[in-house]
Amino acid sequence: MGNLDLLTVIIIAANVIISYKGFGDYAFFDKYKFNVGGVQRGEKIRMFSSGFLHVDTQHLLFNMLTLYFFAGPVINYVQPLGFIIIYIVSLVAGSLLSLLFHKNEYHYSAVGASGAVTGILYAAILLQPGMNLYMFFVPIPIPAYLFGIGYLLYSIYGMKNRVGNIGHDAHFGGAIGGFITTLILAPYLFQTNLLMIGLLLIPIILLFILKKAGKL
Repeated sequence: MGNLDLLTVIIIAANVIISYKGFGDYAFFDKYKFNVGGVQRGEKIRMFSSGFLHVDTQHLLFNMLTLYFFAGPVINYVQPLGFIIIYIVSLVAGSLLSLLFHKNEYHYSAVGASGAVTGILYAAILLQPGMNLYMFFVPIPIPAYLFGIGYLLYSIYGMKNRVGNIGHDAHFGGAIGGFITTLILAPYLFQTNLLMIGLLLIPIILLFILKKAGKL
């Protein structure tokens, strides 16, 4: 973790430049943020461009730090092209799930690279299941797969209860995008890591069960 590959630098730089443009130019921010009404009017670019805008510096810093820590393993396993595919698919998948869950909320808006970054996080967990995470407030290492499962379960809770001003659905959509795309790019995981695939699939199945049951 923490390998600052040139590709990671480029993506971080793009996020920083576009986000800071948005900080100082509300018309630019408003034009390119994810907005249900705008997307339904045919402004599909918002599904992609919103992933490079952030609310503030703290929001930007958190997403870019997470990307920095998890981009390396993904690039090492699936090469730069695979990384780019996972990043873009996860970004768009986050927007698609947001659109699905908020299609009747014309004014719903969101920004941030969280969907893409969560997809990279999930990809890293699949590709390197023995990885541990270290949290500032927890003195012991946490298995990455437990964090991944717990994070998505919390996202379901956040979606159900509208916890905070956070796009939990975009996070979840990004994780689904990263999960599926990684398995397509690295099908050998079905032979070497089937149990982990099953464990990480649990919260995804739960989400759609709750959605079908009208609980979300």
